[in-house]
Amino acid sequence: MIQAHTLESWCNQQLQPGNFSDDCPNGMQVEGTREIHRLASGVTASLALLEAAVAWQADAILVHHGYFWQGEPQPLTAIKGRRVRTLMQHDISLFAYHLPLDAHSLYGNNAQLGRRLQLHNAAPTQDGDGLLWSAELDEPITPGELHSRITHALQREPLHVSADKQQLGRIAWCSGAAQRYIENAAAAGADAFISGEISEATVHSAREGNIHYYAAGHHATERYGVQALGEAIAAEFGIEHRYFEIDNPA
Repeated sequence: MIQAHTLESWCNQQLQPGNFSDDCPNGMQVEGTREIHRLASGVTASLALLEAAVAWQADAILVHHGYFWQGEPQPLTAIKGRRVRTLMQHDISLFAYHLPLDAHSLYGNNAQLGRRLQLHNAAPTQDGDGLLWSAELDEPITPGELHSRITHALQREPLHVSADKQQLGRIAWCSGAAQRYIENAAAAGADAFISGEISEATVHSAREGNIHYYAAGHHATERYGVQALGEAIAAEFGIEHRYFEIDNPA
């Protein structure tokens, strides 16, 4: 077992949230008093995830998308109220790490996504705040082959905006709502860019920048960091960890 503040201290040491300017607080967002024997994890602290964790008798929950985002209403009412009330009624601590979990070189969403897609020798680019990653392939692949690789790895078909290039040698990616990095990816010499979401303007940026773009799903591209971190916590402290997949097509 482990105390909540000990877990937060270890996570902060690993992820270094103080190095990021984020839109939400990173770390423990809701404090419970229970010792942690069981840690549940998931992408987003939705009510469905909380209820699954309660049914499993979790003592704490680890997520990528937590609460208290900048610009959202502050009162604990309606959806937010029900979520926080569920945590407090069951004395469950909530831990959330956003950008620090995207960027981490081992547990991060981008590092884990690169491994899933078999993009070896991956590293952050110089332009992208440590969040835009890229890899040079040993052998070029076709746009169709990358499409199939994404579909197989994430179990969903990406939306593909095609370019003129028929061979892809350098791939760039950033998980989640990172479509804004497409021009950075093109400037870094990438032949293709993968992120979670797409905007209307992204289509034009891809076409005019001659870079293939794959929108692979916000949720789908951010499943793996929280799982890797949860497993590392379980190994470090000898507690149980279970990831709960809450379906989300976005």
